[in-house]
Amino acid sequence: MAQILDTVLLFSLPASGKSETRTYMASLTPEQCVTDMAMGPTTQLDDYPYVHFMHRIDDELLALGQSYRFYHGPNRPFQDDWTWAMLIELLNEDYDDLIHGRQHHVASAAQLLFDRMDAARIKAQMRPVLDELPWKVRMKLAKALEAECREDLDARNRQAAQGAEGRTIVIEAARGGAHGSAFPLTPPRGYASAFQTLSPAILERAAVLYIWVDPAESRRKNIERGLPNAQGSILHHSVPMEVMLGQYGCDDMAWLIEQSGHPDRIHVERIVEEGGRFVPKTYRLPAARFDNRQDKTTFVRKPRDQWQPQEVKAMHDELSRALQTLRAGRSSL
Repeated sequence: MAQILDTVLLFSLPASGKSETRTYMASLTPEQCVTDMAMGPTTQLDDYPYVHFMHRIDDELLALGQSYRFYHGPNRPFQDDWTWAMLIELLNEDYDDLIHGRQHHVASAAQLLFDRMDAARIKAQMRPVLDELPWKVRMKLAKALEAECREDLDARNRQAAQGAEGRTIVIEAARGGAHGSAFPLTPPRGYASAFQTLSPAILERAAVLYIWVDPAESRRKNIERGLPNAQGSILHHSVPMEVMLGQYGCDDMAWLIEQSGHPDRIHVERIVEEGGRFVPKTYRLPAARFDNRQDKTTFVRKPRDQWQPQEVKAMHDELSRALQTLRAGRSSL
């Protein structure tokens, strides 16, 4: 078998085409994955479900007479920007479960999620917020969310049971900074901060696929894709405009590539523990842009029998070019 990409970090601004790209990847045959895309069949991780669950928790807490724990309001930003780091810590856990085939069989999927969120907050140097809830409130909250949490946990368990051998793990996330921000962005905002939080296990194996649109186009497509009551959907949710301007008004991907001095690479400087000592380490991540400034991905939201051949070809060719660039980058390390 030809060399395949192990882990792909699928990054870009909201509504740029990440979820459509993941959907298209999942539609490919095993032969197309390897020959055209330098990938195995994909196993996919995304931090958006955790964003959605935080909204659901806040909504249910409000109904129970409690204050919000995560957001300033239903259509407003996080109370604490370090929640971006918490989300990366949750992805680190999901990745580790996949690599080790680890499944979680628990009496309450909701209670497990609450515990994981608090533990991830602690790793991100934040205080836990769900452990402090009154016991009766937490039980009512778990009951309200159990069905959704169980569905999510079952899906992650099924992925873990498949194993990672011969597969490509695709990790989707969006990061950015306020409109008009100077670079480097101030942590915890932006991709530079995300790379500082991603586990070394991911950085050792990853390449970065960046879906390239400008912020104005991201905002336009964000409005276009939104459907009523679709906040749980990866394809049809809409990010509030205050968040789009305050958190995603720009991003630092082009700046990070420029800093590397190489057109297809990002350098991540970290202090890591090795052999009981903390040592400096540089991770050289292959990076490629999927040029979506002229839209190539929106058609994927339609039923598959409505995909037009010319739409499929435009997306397929550009995605293949970008992923083959990543394979070449990994081979040269």
